[in-house]
This record gives sequence, C-alpha cells and structure tokens, in this order.
Amino acid sequence: MKMKKFSIVIAGGGSTFTPGIVLMLLDHLDTFPIRKLKFYDNDKERQDTVAGACEIILKEKAPEIEFVSTTDPEEAFTDVDFVMAHIRVGKYAMRELDEKIPLKHGVVGQETCGPGGIAYGMRSIGGVIELIDYMEKYSPDAWMLNYSNPAAIVAEATRRLRPNSKVLNICDMPVGIEVRMAQILGLESRKDLNIRYYGLNHFGWWTEIRDKDGKDLMPGLKEHVAKYGYVVQSGGDSQHVEASWNDTFLKARDVYATDPDTLPNTYLKYYLYPDYVVEHSNLEYTRANEVMDGREKFVFTECQKVIDNQATVGCELHIDEHASYIVDLARAIAYNTHERMLLIVENKGSISNFDHTAMVEVPCIVGSNGPEPLAIGEIPQFQKGLMEQQVSVEKLVVEAWEKKSYQKLWQALILSKTVPSAKVAKDILDDLLEVNKAYWPELS
Repeated sequence: MKMKKFSIVIAGGGSTFTPGIVLMLLDHLDTFPIRKLKFYDNDKERQDTVAGACEIILKEKAPEIEFVSTTDPEEAFTDVDFVMAHIRVGKYAMRELDEKIPLKHGVVGQETCGPGGIAYGMRSIGGVIELIDYMEKYSPDAWMLNYSNPAAIVAEATRRLRPNSKVLNICDMPVGIEVRMAQILGLESRKDLNIRYYGLNHFGWWTEIRDKDGKDLMPGLKEHVAKYGYVVQSGGDSQHVEASWNDTFLKARDVYATDPDTLPNTYLKYYLYPDYVVEHSNLEYTRANEVMDGREKFVFTECQKVIDNQATVGCELHIDEHASYIVDLARAIAYNTHERMLLIVENKGSISNFDHTAMVEVPCIVGSNGPEPLAIGEIPQFQKGLMEQQVSVEKLVVEAWEKKSYQKLWQALILSKTVPSAKVAKDILDDLLEVNKAYWPELS
C-alpha cells in the first residue's frame, strides 16, 4: 500500500536547529514520506542562509521534495499537514539579557527558569499564538508540534488562549537525559526504556524505568547518578556538549539526593540550588554567549560553506537529538501508532492530587486523535509542593500577558523559587521591562 506523503512547514526556519531537523526528516523518509517542505521565519536574512544550505541538501538527497522558503504566512501555512514550531522571539540577543539581568541582581540567569524564563515567556506567547492562528486560517486540519521555549509557559498559554487548537507541546530535555541513561546501562537506544515520569516542563522526576522485558533498571541508574550524576564516560547526546552542560549533568547527583526514590530532571538544579548556580555563573559570559560562539557560529558557517560550494561535500551539519522525537510524534499522529511519548498536556486528573488545569509533563499514548495521558495517581508532598509553586508562576505569567498586568508579572517573579524577595523581584522586573518594550504587551 502506498504511504501518504506529507507537507510540513518549519516555523523558525532560521533557527540553528533547523538543519538538524531537515537531516532527521530525510533520514526517515521510508517511514514518514514528505512531498513538500517549507520554511517560515520573520527574519528573511537569517532564514535565507539556513534555507540556501537546506535546499542544496534536499536536491542531493531527495530532489522530489518541493522546497519553499518564505516570510509570507499565507504561502507558508497553506496546504500543510504539520507545523513544526521552534521560534525564538528576540533571538539570542534577548536571551543574553534574560540571563545577565537577573545575575546582576544575584539571581539565577537561565533561559527557561526563573526571571529569564518569565521574560522569554512573555515574548514567546504572542509569537506562538500568531502561528496557531495562521495554521487554523490556512490549514485548519493541520497539527502543530510545538517545541518553542519556555515550553511550560507556552503550553499554559495555548491551553488558556487557544483551548481547542490542535497543538502538541513537547520538550527534548528528557530525551537527552534518557539517551544518557541508556548509555549508562549499556543499552543501544533510549527506546529500549519504558519510563514513568511526572512533573512540569523542566521540572520533573522519573519514578520507574524498566527494559522491554520488565526488568527494573532504577537501582543501577541510581547508583551511577549518586556518584556521577548524568555524566557518561563517552558519547552523551550531541546537543548538550558545552562545559556548562557537563556541570549541569554532574550537579544532578546533588539534586538526586533531595529525593533518592526518584531520578530528577537536570533543570531542578536551578530551583533547588540557586545559590550554587549564581556562584558558578559568569556575568560577563553566560550560556547565551556559549551558544552564539558555539552552535550558532558553527551552523551558520557550515550553511554558508554549503551555499558557497553548492554541494554538501565536507559539510559537518548533523542530525539533532531532539529531531528524532519530532518525527516519532508526527508519525504517531499520521499513522495512529499509539506510541508512548512524554508530552506536556492538561492534567485533567492524570496526577490525581494536583491542579486539573495544570499543564503537566507525563507519558501519553499518542494516536491520530492526539494524546491520552497515562494515570500517574497521587504524587508525594515534596514534589506536589514544588510543582504547585511553579505552576502558579506559569499561570500568572500567562495572566499577565493576557491582562497586560504589571502586578501579575511581579507576583509571578515573587513566587519563583529562584527569587529571594519581592523587592528583588521588582528590581529585576523593572530592568527586564525596560529592555523588552518592543516585545511585551504594554503593562499597566
């Protein structure tokens, strides 16, 4: 039987992750065939470099696929089956400010956690809602696979502002950690693991990990994490390679110590050890600078090389780890595979003793009608307390955006576990407000 071929638009065509996603899609054409691939971005110059290289890659590897690169929403979103969205409103220049402004006040400066994540969320909400509206106007039967950060705030915004939209919110970080878990255990792939996990995005815990035969793998993993965190001797995942990531993976051993019954998401270090994070941060050179000097420079240099040579010979662009997850999710929707995947979904009782309207990250069975969350049951008081505080931050940010409320945004910052007082929260907010005037709603 002939398989249907799909039309895809990558929203955020100028992203450093786009070439890796294209390579992954091409690597899976036998199981997920494509007839048309489009790039959409509001930064034409940036997208042109990535698109110029990807067009040559497509001509060499799959010339039958129609390719379009555009800044026109109607052209981009007409006749598509899937929107793969990974936008960064304000690009890395604003990320740098998200990180450095809180650090100036002695507070964690991080892309998705604390004040930096809140600032980024306030920029992202409008951009993602705009993409949903384009999709529903021009291709109302399409699905959006959204992995735009900060995923927790964006997911709450889609739930609250576009509750009936066909949007699936996902994150690649658990995938990267599970790749490391498989390597620790000597397994070939993270797909050899059956996992139980719950939490919020960048704020969760593994409670059970078994192999395909049902053998409990948690004891061996716990022994490793207690000594080395998620550091592996060789390999790891291709995306998280800088020195700062190695420190994050090592710090997981201290995060694990706070609850040895579970295995933690690495991002919990920002909430549980904020003093350590600030002490080990460099105000002059943050993660944003690492990315700009590292991945961004590498990707755009390699893309320009392909354009200059009009060929991919010698090109070092590679498949990104998280891209495989996106293909699996698209296949689950397209072919009703009922694959088990970790998604960010409305709780609705999956965690029975937690806010039913919270956007939680839990395993789901995914088919053509979307995700069906697995029942998690009751969670312990420690995790419940942490999650209730954090989910309130996320909800207040979306309320602040929707109501254009300075007060709500200040409250969100006050509630963040990374911020020590209401005064510090206000000082940070005022600084962030000043540099985000072009991106945030006008607050009153």
